[in-house]
Amino acid sequence: MTEKIRKSDEEWGRELTPEQFRVLRKKGTEPPFTGEYDHTTTPGAYYCAGCGAELFSSEAKYDSGCGWPAFYKVVNGNVVEEHEDVSFGMRRVEVTCARCGGHLGHVFPDGPQPTGMRYCINSAALKLESRE
Repeated sequence: MTEKIRKSDEEWGRELTPEQFRVLRKKGTEPPFTGEYDHTTTPGAYYCAGCGAELFSSEAKYDSGCGWPAFYKVVNGNVVEEHEDVSFGMRRVEVTCARCGGHLGHVFPDGPQPTGMRYCINSAALKLESRE
């Protein structure tokens, strides 16, 4: 298991853009269809914008039409943590980075096979490293 990264809001605020801080540290959400990676098809790996942990592969990315980048699986089962989220009168499953605790988005059981899962992730929470 990777050691957890713990920093104060002040430290995170110096390292992240205002939008990254709002999403990763304050559980914000980008407006749908506005994120940098929503329609990206570039081959590569997606890393946590907060701590650099590898989270998703472009091979698992698909166009779900939800307005945010969608993936049907994480690179391995230990890179994210899931938490019940009952905010805004909805029952959802929040996904956070297992290493830094940053809010990534939510996961839903309506994705494609082979997993049937849809990880609906904010672009501001990700950094793409291209393999082109």
